[in-house]
Amino acid sequence: MSFLTQDFEFNKNNTKGKIIAFGFRLANLSCKSKFYKIILTPYRIFYKFCFDWILGFEVPYNTVIKKGFKVYHHQSIVINKRTKIGENFILRQSVTIGNTKSGSNCPVIGNNVELGANVIIIGDINIGNNVVIGAGSVVVKDIPDNSVVVGNPARVIKSL
Repeated sequence: MSFLTQDFEFNKNNTKGKIIAFGFRLANLSCKSKFYKIILTPYRIFYKFCFDWILGFEVPYNTVIKKGFKVYHHQSIVINKRTKIGENFILRQSVTIGNTKSGSNCPVIGNNVELGANVIIIGDINIGNNVVIGAGSVVVKDIPDNSVVVGNPARVIKSL
């Protein structure tokens, strides 16, 4: 049960975020063993239909997102399943994270990263720890630890 609720403390006073995180974690549980994969197949179908097609939250069940996953607004979020995301990850609406072309590598995102609305992160890049990426930024290059990033193309404007 702790796996399913690992994001609750991080989503304190954010009921929608708790529901989205719980729904993702329940689908993600099917990656833990063959038993869960079989048992949770009906739920994964529900997850794909409800979260992806209806809610516009396209985060595949097998995406690696460590604990502390927080979503403020779940609409129009697309994350490639091969993206790797660290702990305490915050995102807002209309975020896209993925590769530059089919089959290419995806971003690796560190711990304590916060994304504003309409952020795009694409390519085989690394986003460091303790990074804030401002709304509307387009990130196509590595971002160092402890940075605030804005713009299109994104650039570091402040070191934390």
